[in-house]
Amino acid sequence: MARQQGWFALVLALAIASASLLFTTPLQLGLDLRGGSQITVEVQPAGEITRVGAEQLEAVKVVLDRRVNGLGVAESTLQTVGDNQLVLQLPGEQDPTRAARVLGDTALMEFRSISEGAETDFRRLQSLRTQSESVLALREEQERRGEPLAELDENQLAEARSSLGVSNADGTDNEQLRRLIEKVDEQMLSLLTPTALTGKDLVSAGRQPLQNNPSNWEVTLNFNAEGAEAFAALTKSIAGTDRLLAIVLDGEVISAASVGPQFATAGISGGAATISGNFTAEAARELEVKLRGGSLPLPVEVLEVRTIGPTLGAENIRRSLMAALSGLALVAVFMVILYRLPGVVAVVALSLYALFNLAVYCLIPVTLTLPGIAGFILSIGMAVDANVLIFERIKDELRRGNTLIRSIDTGFSQAFTSIVDGHLTTLISCSALFVLGTGFVKGFAATLGIGVVLSLFTALTCTRTLLRFLMGYAGLRRPANFLPLRQLSSPSV
Repeated sequence: MARQQGWFALVLALAIASASLLFTTPLQLGLDLRGGSQITVEVQPAGEITRVGAEQLEAVKVVLDRRVNGLGVAESTLQTVGDNQLVLQLPGEQDPTRAARVLGDTALMEFRSISEGAETDFRRLQSLRTQSESVLALREEQERRGEPLAELDENQLAEARSSLGVSNADGTDNEQLRRLIEKVDEQMLSLLTPTALTGKDLVSAGRQPLQNNPSNWEVTLNFNAEGAEAFAALTKSIAGTDRLLAIVLDGEVISAASVGPQFATAGISGGAATISGNFTAEAARELEVKLRGGSLPLPVEVLEVRTIGPTLGAENIRRSLMAALSGLALVAVFMVILYRLPGVVAVVALSLYALFNLAVYCLIPVTLTLPGIAGFILSIGMAVDANVLIFERIKDELRRGNTLIRSIDTGFSQAFTSIVDGHLTTLISCSALFVLGTGFVKGFAATLGIGVVLSLFTALTCTRTLLRFLMGYAGLRRPANFLPLRQLSSPSV
């Protein structure tokens, strides 16, 4: 009796702990339940690599994973699909444009100096680019607000096109400005010396507001020993001259600054540098994330950007909850009608089973998706199946004339092997799905596998404990509570 009380106390303690955990720890909901964004990218072959293999795909995934972590989106997932695609899910993110931009950029950073004699041309192009970008940003903001667009000086625009050799004047004014900026970037790059230092020697990157202008931000860099030596040599070679040190990211000059004459002797040592280019806080953060994540070993192309609204996610939750509760209710009615008192015990055990499942989802944690809920509902069927095997064995023993207590003990012991075998084969299938599957298939396999393991505990421990606890009451210890009296071969007690 003491042993049964101990088991009952354990089940009760687990139920209370599980309920407390669910009240204090929210479930992690996937993209289809919470809403958010999904971005699909394809890895492209480049250079000597003519075919993207598993090794190249994993290398790109590592870099993208670091960038995703830098974005700060909670519960994001990045998974491989097929031979050359990656799918990123960002639950709760309703504006995937920023994430797509951060993921898609190669983030190849180069430090270059301006070629001797090209200083004047470079500064002229730099000024033209700044003006063009300011005008374009103003017109895009006005367009977004629905305001009249600022007029362009056609003479200045024609003069700029002529100086850059841009003959195509087709398209809208904004399109012409974009082509102009692209041409300026090309000519600015042609005035730079070959790469002297790249981001491969970068150890860390950060960001901070400017002391004299907190609305503008700068990005801080720290190099390893080899990078620090190369940076010192590069800055030493141009210190005190009109030549600028340019920082190029993905073929675009994002910053260019002079190096003071005080560094002519040893250059800028220590391996630390800053990038300042009138960055906003968000722009500085994007650059920091890309630099910290590293350069992509192969280029990627964004194939699809899909957004699921929170309203659709809430509707999915409602329907999933209705399906789960409806299924549980139908199972409960079936068990009570067919098995009477043991059916009631099975319903209580199934309720505990559902509680334990959700608590484990919070502990691991498991990101719950629609396929995951399907796996959870399917595992309820496995738990019911175990109870059916046990109760049928109990009924068989009662028909043979055994006493009620002996029938219960025999029913559990004889059904044990069949229950374990059935659950083990399901676990093998879950393991194969989890190892070989991707995306939602893994979620389905995870929730089904957890459910199968917990169903063993609830069927063999919770159900037995509750049933033996009820048998302590004389009013319930009657064979008629298990099957009709007409099926008994002789009265049993």
